[in-house]
Amino acid sequence: MHGPTPNAVHPNEHIPSVCYIKNTITRPSIIVGDYTYYDDPVDSEHFENHVTHHYDFVGDKLFIGKFCAIARGVEFVMNGANHRMNSVSTYPFNIMGGGWEKSTPEMEELPLKGDTVVGNDVWIGQNVTVMAGSHIGDGAIIGANSTVAGDIPPYSVAVGNPCRVVKMRFDEETVKYLLNLKWWDWDAEKIFENLEALTSADIAKIKRII
Repeated sequence: MHGPTPNAVHPNEHIPSVCYIKNTITRPSIIVGDYTYYDDPVDSEHFENHVTHHYDFVGDKLFIGKFCAIARGVEFVMNGANHRMNSVSTYPFNIMGGGWEKSTPEMEELPLKGDTVVGNDVWIGQNVTVMAGSHIGDGAIIGANSTVAGDIPPYSVAVGNPCRVVKMRFDEETVKYLLNLKWWDWDAEKIFENLEALTSADIAKIKRII
């Protein structure tokens, strides 16, 4: 064996709160990589419930990379939550029916912000909210109770509301090396063989890998 199968719903039967998201997704507009998990002791198998205002007619997608760790209480607020702001009222009359459909806006009138993208090896803490159109870079850490409403650089640590970078995990040279290394794209055997380097605080070990 070279690690758990990425096709399992619960990779470790003794920890049912940990669920590989990819294997529970039903919406084609949510694309998740292998080994990315959602941890929730109450309902780990329904990550989709935490992706809100995600309507097919809007057409936006949520992309989450491989090997991400997502804690309970996270919410991805998609573009369907956005209302017109340049009109007298922001109220969405059209969705209530009863003839109010005549006020349905054109798509270009809505403040749509595009797809939401989470990179690889990202750790998202408990009760984090990620707003539509946000991009979180590879290797980033988002602190608990934060609200992400923009771009978070790779291998940064970001916290707060609005979420702001408080420090970088590594120096610039190491970040460039890791982004080029893309260890998350290795096959299972290579990851298994290099677990010591991947889990070591001694960065020199990973830099010896070609």
